Amino acid sequence: MVEQELDLDFRQFFELSADLCFIAGFNGYFRKVNRAVCDTLGYTEEELYSRPIDTFVFEGDQAATARSREHVRSKQTLYHFENRYVTKQGEIVWLSWTAKAVQSEKLVLAIAKNVTNRKQLEFERTALMAELQKANRDLKQLGLVASHDLRSPVSSLIMAFDLIDVNELPDGETKDLISMLKESGHNIHVSLSRYLDMLSDASAPSPTMEEVVLDECLGLVRKSIANLLDRSGAAIRADFSGAETVYFHKSSMESIFLNLITNAVKYARPGVPPIVAIGSSPGQLVFSDNGQGLDLDEVGDRLFRLNETFHSHPDAKGVGLYLVKRHMEQMGGTVTVESRVGEGTSFTLRFAASA
Repeated sequence: MVEQELDLDFRQFFELSADLCFIAGFNGYFRKVNRAVCDTLGYTEEELYSRPIDTFVFEGDQAATARSREHVRSKQTLYHFENRYVTKQGEIVWLSWTAKAVQSEKLVLAIAKNVTNRKQLEFERTALMAELQKANRDLKQLGLVASHDLRSPVSSLIMAFDLIDVNELPDGETKDLISMLKESGHNIHVSLSRYLDMLSDASAPSPTMEEVVLDECLGLVRKSIANLLDRSGAAIRADFSGAETVYFHKSSMESIFLNLITNAVKYARPGVPPIVAIGSSPGQLVFSDNGQGLDLDEVGDRLFRLNETFHSHPDAKGVGLYLVKRHMEQMGGTVTVESRVGEGTSFTLRFAASA
């Protein structure tokens, strides 16, 4: 009586299971399949029983399927084997198998899950990753080409200014203008060279890290944007007594200083000279300004996204903060922000690496 009840329960489980249930012989033919198999593959039971199992398997998977069948026949249980079957309509279905042999009966009991949707998502994700990697390589190449090709005309411009003897110019204002243009050209050349080095180094498996002297880094950036600071009346108040250096990628650190300082100047409150305060402590840097500020509840996680802008400044491109976050994360660090509209913004950079 108990055996009859168990047999009935098994048959009900076999027929009602949403998974594909199979009983196959060692001769390579199906002996029994449930309703889910017929629904998934589109064949009747009679059609499935009439042909060797391999004829339903996608041709490219037949060799691997044969090896897995031998694995089961050698008294080993099969787990999570995946292959493709071809439906009666010619469509591809991915199945994930668990199977075990009953040696005394020369049968294989198997259950398969239809994982076609998951496999499709995996393929789409892989294709998307490939596209993103290609786009990233193309952007790096564009940056390298642009930085390299722009250095030549800038060098020519610098040479032309070097030929001008400012001491021979009678007009003091013209002298100042020529000197300023010459200095700006030199700064552009230095920046292009630095960006070229940074792009080349970023392509390496492990970007070069070193002890970056924060005051020297600030000095280089301050010099490169001297005209912007003068015109805006901006003041930079730096205190690096808490930590004079940080272990980081040098060009990336200069880029972080440049972007956070120029952002503070660009987004200053009308009529209020911008003030940038920079402070350090072990493993941390804080940049604060007295600018327009942001409504972080409204901005949300868009703040560090590429091409996102939040003010109407004509130079706003939505690149600076994206680069800051990218530099920090690339070196294992983090950046967080606090801001109030009309009061200013504070960025806290936390560094993971130490020498």
